[in-house]
Amino acid sequence: MEPLVKCKIDLFGDELPSMEQIAELSAYVHSSEKKRNDFSEQVESNMGRISAKAVLAVGIGLFILGRNSEAVKKLEKAEDCNEKFTYLAFALRCLGRFDEAIENLDKSLKHGANSLNVSLEKAATYRCASNFEAAAGELKNCANFKRISADYHYEAGLLEECLGLYQEAVENYKIALELSPKCQKALFRLAYRYDLSGDDETAIDYYRQIAAGSQVYVNALMNLAVLYEDRGEYERGSQCVDTVLRHHPNHKRAILFKKDIESSKTMFYDEEKEKTRDRRVRILETPLSDFELSVRSRNCFRKMNIHTLGDLMDITEVELLSYKNFGETSLKEIKIILESKGLQLGGAIKEQPQNLAEGAEGEEAENADEALLARPVTELRLSVRASKALEKLEIRTLGDLVQRTDAELLGCKNFGVTSLNEIKKAVGDMGLSLRSLD
Repeated sequence: MEPLVKCKIDLFGDELPSMEQIAELSAYVHSSEKKRNDFSEQVESNMGRISAKAVLAVGIGLFILGRNSEAVKKLEKAEDCNEKFTYLAFALRCLGRFDEAIENLDKSLKHGANSLNVSLEKAATYRCASNFEAAAGELKNCANFKRISADYHYEAGLLEECLGLYQEAVENYKIALELSPKCQKALFRLAYRYDLSGDDETAIDYYRQIAAGSQVYVNALMNLAVLYEDRGEYERGSQCVDTVLRHHPNHKRAILFKKDIESSKTMFYDEEKEKTRDRRVRILETPLSDFELSVRSRNCFRKMNIHTLGDLMDITEVELLSYKNFGETSLKEIKIILESKGLQLGGAIKEQPQNLAEGAEGEEAENADEALLARPVTELRLSVRASKALEKLEIRTLGDLVQRTDAELLGCKNFGVTSLNEIKKAVGDMGLSLRSLD
């Protein structure tokens, strides 16, 4: 198969491209669905080659495509060199194998890797592992690159965001841009931070700068489209989405948002409440993959089958903290994201009682359900311990109770499995059950 000549970088040629060229190739491959498919075919056509250079190139190609497990297996078979250990580290980091990633970065240093790049990648790896102290230590090792390296300031900004130091992060991103005006990743973080803080004008300005670049930055265009739609500038929002779909015709979020914008062009809202509801629905449908979460949080949410902001609205702090490996740091990270969108954990639970009977067959069934859920929990005639636990949790009606899960009740002090079974039996006798996350 022919190399991607438009990019003028052939990963499978006689000479392995430089790491800067490989990064350029990666950006090119991901700039459109067709280019990614073409590159995937090119990687597949070289899978059977056994030369040392071909094995290394295929491993790098698999990493570019996000096929990290395959990339690790292929790269481990390559001859030892800087590129082998560097891309092994990248793939292992994506897989959450942080200790192994650090080991390979150290090996790359012994094979001629740039010491600054290695320190920054180690800092990034520690940051992804939520080991912020170690990440700060790595950055301290290359502090002499302040006001010299844009990458140093970008990584410093990412770490400060993780620590909740948002203004300091913004300052570092601005310095990165001063040093490298075309640094799109710094532009995006600045746009995103101003977006979250409610400064739409500044956010739009930064997103526009990204959109004016030569590559298609999907997340920037989608965020810009949302801001335009919020301002009622539907044509501009539509143009952003059209750009995404022109290069990524099967992009699910863009397809849905395109329909939403087209509807907005023709619909007239007589009530502000309707506009607010529609915007809220869009926010709740936002996938968590749009946010830069720690690997730990992403892994926990995948196991809990939580994929959107709306899913987070159906769960409480107690429930999240009851899951293994989900701690206060991850909780803080999630609360910051929700607060930026005017949401909170368990928000759907608090709103749900008035909507519990929606979709019931007829008004009579709806009224009957509401009457049952409005009955006080004292009617369950529970033991003193169980009653006190419900009182501490401010659970006063059956409607309040059935919105809680086993984990949430068990999180209450002095509340054990015996009390839980007692409550589950009592509500079961009334034809109800506690909420389940499954």
